Amino acid sequence: MITVVDYGIGNLGSMVNMFKRIGIYVSIESDSSRIKDAKKIVLPGVGSFDRAMRNINSNPGLKDILVEKVLVKKTPILGVCLGMQLLTRGSEEGTLPGLGFIPAYTSRFPKLSGLKVPHMGWNSATHHNNSNTLMKNFEKDARYYFVHSYAVHVDDPKYSLMRTTHGIEFDSAIGWENIFGVQFHPEKSHKFGMKLLKNFAEM
Repeated sequence: MITVVDYGIGNLGSMVNMFKRIGIYVSIESDSSRIKDAKKIVLPGVGSFDRAMRNINSNPGLKDILVEKVLVKKTPILGVCLGMQLLTRGSEEGTLPGLGFIPAYTSRFPKLSGLKVPHMGWNSATHHNNSNTLMKNFEKDARYYFVHSYAVHVDDPKYSLMRTTHGIEFDSAIGWENIFGVQFHPEKSHKFGMKLLKNFAEM
């Protein structure tokens, strides 16, 4: 069973609907006692970094169960948009530490002439780690739907699965072992997003 974590931030309906379209059953859970039974975890999110981490930290046992599931039991997790940023050690958007599952940091897009922030709309993502199961049978330079003002930069290229350019180049998908994150919204990215979610579900 895939469990979508509800920590009080973001629209979960579109994510659940996209999984239904590809024939995958998911549940939405906020109770850590129920998340402990998850076979796979999706951590979505739209909004500010600190608010998201405050919600996770204030939900009794939620952070602890995420750490146990992901780092100890090696349960696959997919962070989406803000959820991907939460997998890093922190963000320029706030002061609270992130979950720190991937050695990376989230920073704001620079102020460049003509660069629109937030980065909103369709953009290509070049995948360069074909051995990763999340990237299985992906089309090169597929396009995905983005909405974000902050971008993730990994400490080491081995943690990067996809790169995208919007004024600067940033890591639009990250991963290591059972941990994955995508900056774009697969639930809004039509056939390319459906393929990614299907790959995650079939791991």
